[in-house]
Amino acid sequence: MPAANTLFELSESQKRQYIDAETVFLATAQAQKAAFEVRGSMFWRDLKGTRTLIRSTASGGQKSLGAYSEVTQKLFDSFMQRKTNVEARVKALKAQLVIQQRLNRALRVGRVPNVVVDVLNELEKAGVAAHFLVVGTHALYAYETAAGVRIAEQAMATRDVDMLFDTRKRLAFFTIMQKLDSSLIGLLRKVDASFEVVEEQHYTARNKDGFEVDIIRRMARDLDPHPLRMSDAEDDFWAVQVSMGDKLAAARRFDQVVVGTSGDMALMRTVHPLDFARIKLALSQQLGRDPNKRGKDALQATIVSALVAEYLPHLAADASS
Repeated sequence: MPAANTLFELSESQKRQYIDAETVFLATAQAQKAAFEVRGSMFWRDLKGTRTLIRSTASGGQKSLGAYSEVTQKLFDSFMQRKTNVEARVKALKAQLVIQQRLNRALRVGRVPNVVVDVLNELEKAGVAAHFLVVGTHALYAYETAAGVRIAEQAMATRDVDMLFDTRKRLAFFTIMQKLDSSLIGLLRKVDASFEVVEEQHYTARNKDGFEVDIIRRMARDLDPHPLRMSDAEDDFWAVQVSMGDKLAAARRFDQVVVGTSGDMALMRTVHPLDFARIKLALSQQLGRDPNKRGKDALQATIVSALVAEYLPHLAADASS
């Protein structure tokens, strides 16, 4: 299939709607980050006859910030004003986000499977999204969205999403998961309770609809543990080594807000499209590669290269500079 026959531009109304929706989504994410910084509260308490400023955290912890003074009063006033302003901004933006989601759905702006959007958002909420990259076919959703086009279904159809775990940052990941007292499969079950790790393929979780999430990693090197279970939970994923894991882990990053068929949005972290094309081309020429996948690898490499050349030429210019 020639690359020229695989790219179809979105309508102008769809493009405009995406820009508006992306702006609101990113503004909401920024506001929520600011709100996270002012979680909990401040209040005054008498301690041994002294009026003292207390900072309480969302988890219930408390810390004294000192006795009453002009300094602590200003600290209290500043915190409360910021908290009020941030919470009002988050509330307003969330209302706008609901409107944008409806418009996305009405204009058919998105086509990413809803389960993928939900998984990405759950990982973001848990604070571990930066430890994973969407690789494989689902990365094409990020590239087509950035270009304002649709890639032909023949190159897109798949019932699984590959998530590359960055073993270089594994200690930070495990620390977060321990604080959450959760497992990776536990996070997926918040999206869909039917997700179960496949018994004969422990790097894969499958839901009741047959959709699969695969957790992959680079080949073990340096101090990488092997095998690698994603938490202490007995029913959790075991990340599987893949031949192109090193190249994927070393690739340049590419982040893009993507839209699900429901209109909901998520930030997809993936690899630079030109690195994707290079890795896919190498896979298509790999002697041990499954013959049923080699043709699709080559097609995707060709499509993404053409997409960058025609719609995202600045990415090629950045790469050559």
